[in-house]
Amino acid sequence: MKRLLFAAIAATLTASVSAQQPAQPNPRDAVPDKMPNDIPYGAPISLDRAQAAINAAVAESKKRGWKLNIAVMDSGANLVAFARMDGAQIGSVAIAEHKARAAVKFRRETKAFESGVQEGNLHYLLTLDDIIASRGGIPIIDNGQMIGAVGCSGGTGSQDEVVCKAGVDALAKR
Repeated sequence: MKRLLFAAIAATLTASVSAQQPAQPNPRDAVPDKMPNDIPYGAPISLDRAQAAINAAVAESKKRGWKLNIAVMDSGANLVAFARMDGAQIGSVAIAEHKARAAVKFRRETKAFESGVQEGNLHYLLTLDDIIASRGGIPIIDNGQMIGAVGCSGGTGSQDEVVCKAGVDALAKR
């Protein structure tokens, strides 16, 4: 009897406290004035530039002693160039391509998906086609237009990201 009385009092107090707290607005209900990641697609990256990005990424990877797979997709999400470093894990071939493809299709670094799922509680991202919630896919922007993306896989996400940035940064210097 005492237990039932205690449970009833606890339930009443809980309901009273929750009724007094105002409902928090859902941040995903906010409507931005401008489209996020509104980067226009440009002409596809050339094979020469794609190979230059791969060469820079491979050089960075070798400098650090990492063995990675590196893919470059064009602005239509088509593979232009690929390198599998000696000893890089085979399972990461498709992942490198997936990261580059997702970066092109969604016009953002794949790190945004990783953060959205892990920190932003945006699990709905996992329901979208071609999403990969792992860093290591970075768009290539030239004159304000997306011309492609670099995707790397085989290390940790942060290792993949460092090597991708080396590839993308090399193109900015050309």
